[in-house]
Amino acid sequence: MWLFNAFWGQAEFYFSIIIRLLEACLLGGIIGFEREHLHRPAGFRTHILVCVGSALVMITSEFIYKKFSPNVNVDPARLGAQVISGIGFLGAGTIIKEGINVKGLTTAASLWAVSCIGIAVGIGFYSGAFITTIIIFLTLVVIRKVQRRRSSQRDVRLCIHTLIKRGEARQLSSIIEEFGATVLDTEFVSSERDGEIILRYKIQMPNEVPLIELIEAVLCHNTVRRVYEE
Repeated sequence: MWLFNAFWGQAEFYFSIIIRLLEACLLGGIIGFEREHLHRPAGFRTHILVCVGSALVMITSEFIYKKFSPNVNVDPARLGAQVISGIGFLGAGTIIKEGINVKGLTTAASLWAVSCIGIAVGIGFYSGAFITTIIIFLTLVVIRKVQRRRSSQRDVRLCIHTLIKRGEARQLSSIIEEFGATVLDTEFVSSERDGEIILRYKIQMPNEVPLIELIEAVLCHNTVRRVYEE
């Protein structure tokens, strides 16, 4: 009877470990799938690895606590705290700066959140991990779609090389506005080439209007030499 109890106790312990790691794999994969779908730097596999690794850290903390707490003072949350602070190096690797734009912050935040989910699963806080996963997934998917629908226009910077005089630049602005775009700012830059003037337009145009059509319309003006997006 004693041998059976000992065997059952060990089997129950390992079964619990398997369930926790598999759940961490599932929950991390849910968030990672959404990131992978958008071709982000950290995708499906990365989120799974972070979540499962964090879960293992907390399982190890629990194991250390149960084994050594009768003899020494052990803090079961210590390893988990190192995960939360240490995941920053991986998140930083997903952040990319392109000019004044910064990309990857959402992916970095999702990695940090997934590590927290793994910690919750590893310690056995299943309900908190499931609820958090649902909230994160809805935040990434639903709110992104709402933001896209609300943002029906996009900002574009056009650079136009033209022979038109400064006082006649309104003609080009009128062509741009015919496409439903709004001219936000215009910058004049003198050029040394045959009296050429460079106009830098900052415009806001509807998403459904192809930029190439606007560029072709501007190029049709007899004074325009080149048009390109900056």
